[in-house]
Amino acid sequence: MAPTLTEEIAAAAARLVVEEGMEYGPAKRKAAKVLGRHSVRPAEMPANEAVEDEVRAYLQLFCADTQPAELRALRAVAAQWMERLAPLRPHLAGAVWRGTATRLSTVHLQLYCDDSKQAEIFLIDLGVPYDVGSRPGPRGESVDVLTVSSPSRELDDTVTVHLTVLDHDDLRGALRPDARGLSTCGDLVALRRLMAAS
Repeated sequence: MAPTLTEEIAAAAARLVVEEGMEYGPAKRKAAKVLGRHSVRPAEMPANEAVEDEVRAYLQLFCADTQPAELRALRAVAAQWMERLAPLRPHLAGAVWRGTATRLSTVHLQLYCDDSKQAEIFLIDLGVPYDVGSRPGPRGESVDVLTVSSPSRELDDTVTVHLTVLDHDDLRGALRPDARGLSTCGDLVALRRLMAAS
């Protein structure tokens, strides 16, 4: 049976995620264009879970010999930053947490702060240069994203680390499992457990 448009977009998006390090949203939109579909109804767009399934399948097929070591290296970078930022209640999210990251992936840390400027002050005190951006937050409002670069000896490269600054009260909602019952983020203790198991 021929794949549906939704399945085709999911598979094409997965390739973009792995080969170009794209995030799921932009990868789905680009995949639709690559397939010659410049307008796709929302109902035809695959869910992130479907894209993640395709990413896992792609990694298994084409990257099984390199991806596990790359994931370990990125998790080591995440753990270093989580130790440094411990007072800001860091939680790892995204592909590095879910186990689908490659060397092109970005480390996504969520910081749960009592004050929105706390993270910036913390980085300034550490002497860490950073860029400031924003993205939609859990309540629909814009939240700050502080971006830092971190060298990785294992990857012989620089890793981009995004620090999303959230309100301390948002932590409870973040710890709720997704539709499949999987956690969407974890603290340093949970990350170390994952690292020990791999």
